[in-house]
Amino acid sequence: MPEDYVKLASKIKLLLMDVDGVLTDGRLYNVPDAAGNMVETKGFDSQDGIALQWLNWKGIKTGLISGRVSPATVERAKQTKFAYVYQGHIEKIPILEEILRDSGCASSETAYIGDDLTDVVVMRRVGLAIATANARAEVKAQAHYVTSQPGGNGAVREAIEMILKAQGVWDEILKKYEAV
Repeated sequence: MPEDYVKLASKIKLLLMDVDGVLTDGRLYNVPDAAGNMVETKGFDSQDGIALQWLNWKGIKTGLISGRVSPATVERAKQTKFAYVYQGHIEKIPILEEILRDSGCASSETAYIGDDLTDVVVMRRVGLAIATANARAEVKAQAHYVTSQPGGNGAVREAIEMILKAQGVWDEILKKYEAV
């Protein structure tokens, strides 16, 4: 894949991603609720969360396409203001096409972060394909950019910072927090 991911990132208006292995480390925890029923939960990275807010501030839409259905994912998507939330979809191409139609974004203006084989078909159809450090080798081979951080541990934050830097707005974020 080409190393000119900065040029590709400068055009991004929509960032889509998988959930398990991207927004999380891929681990699923089953814990009992008050009635003793098992409930699935997962952990999300707080630094990924604030970075997702920055995209919202800059007018870059976000969305997720996951093969699993999880109430924890729905809650995280609300907290971080995802524009598109699709769960229970292993076949991701029809969902990608629907999101592109609805958003008005071209595939060349779309980035996707993935980690497993079900993500490759989307990665091959977007302008900027990103794989997490923990992604399968076959997925990394299709990526324009591979994060140094694994999913659930800052991979999304790293990808977002790269996009914001490529678009020339990273310094605005730093100034907001007096981190310059």
